[in-house]
Amino acid sequence: MRRPHRPQGGTATRAGLPAPPVWLRLLPVLYVVAVLLVEPATPVDWPVSFVLIAVPLVTAFAHGPVVVGAATVFAIVLEGVLAGTPCCAGRSVGYLWDRHYVASYVCTALVGVLGTLLAAHRIRRERTLADVRFVAEIAQRVLLRPVPHRIGNLLMESLYLSAAAEARIGGDLYEAVPTAYGVRLLIGDVRGKGLLAVETAAALLGAFREAAHDEPDLPALAGRVETSMSRRATQLGGNETAERFVTAVFAEIPAAGRVVRVVNCGHPPPLCLRAGEVRELDSGRSAPPLNLGVLVGDPYHVDVWPFRPGDQLLLYTDGVTETRDAAGAFYPLLQRLRSWGALSPRELLERLHEDLLAYSGSRLQDDTAALAVCLLPEEASAPAPAG
Repeated sequence: MRRPHRPQGGTATRAGLPAPPVWLRLLPVLYVVAVLLVEPATPVDWPVSFVLIAVPLVTAFAHGPVVVGAATVFAIVLEGVLAGTPCCAGRSVGYLWDRHYVASYVCTALVGVLGTLLAAHRIRRERTLADVRFVAEIAQRVLLRPVPHRIGNLLMESLYLSAAAEARIGGDLYEAVPTAYGVRLLIGDVRGKGLLAVETAAALLGAFREAAHDEPDLPALAGRVETSMSRRATQLGGNETAERFVTAVFAEIPAAGRVVRVVNCGHPPPLCLRAGEVRELDSGRSAPPLNLGVLVGDPYHVDVWPFRPGDQLLLYTDGVTETRDAAGAFYPLLQRLRSWGALSPRELLERLHEDLLAYSGSRLQDDTAALAVCLLPEEASAPAPAG
């Protein structure tokens, strides 16, 4: 089962080459054993030892050039032993230097050379892939920095799942920034895929992280991010970029108040989990997605919702609700949340991750990001008295 990608703090280290599966490493041995078991039972006219020619290639799947070279020498020697043993297959004499067997030795040597080159090429490609993964991991840490597990009286966790098994970054994004106005949250989904979507996500996050400390309210914050995205689209030019947009939710939880303020820009509405109840925070007054607001010109609307101690806020991208099962049915997020009961942010996202993979048969159709924030009860958020 694939684990969720959770960006963590600390220094990234370059990973070594992935170890092949045990069965693949043992495949040459199993192959030779099978030949030795079958050889005595076959007629002289059917020398099974000829299939030892494939040993170098079988070895090249999981081992390096040195091991492949050693396997080649072993295969040639074993072919000679089997050919020169009179008792094999009822022979009265050996055929060590018979021209057919000599041709087998030569062919095995040639295949061994090819297998050695193949193993060297495979290792070189694996090292390149390991370097690419390492760079992608660094880019992930820069783009999606780990959210703090606790800010004041708020507990929070993040989740990122990539639809591609080897992918690390994409167009889904999230952020949590403590400011003088409270903790400001962002979750978004860039239209499209590929490098341009990653660049758009990076630009949006950079604008949000800067503006979150300066703008006094959420409409101004959303407007400033909108301006930044429109400016970037103009600079890049091209029809494809002009059509690219980002759905997003901006949320603010003030330090003193017991409310959450939300500005929705065409994104799935946040959910509030409270004592077994799950409620969509949706007033029906969503603004257009970012980079499309200039086409409408309507001001951003702020929705204010109660957010009491013990409540939990879940922000997510449409990769969650658009996950399909084998029959094509969409993932029933609200139904699942109501059935799970009270969970901490970490437990909630771990359960969500496992359930999404189980529901889709580990075949996610889209990238998925989620951010869970819980307001601690008064007794849990208050500092412990000094001894």
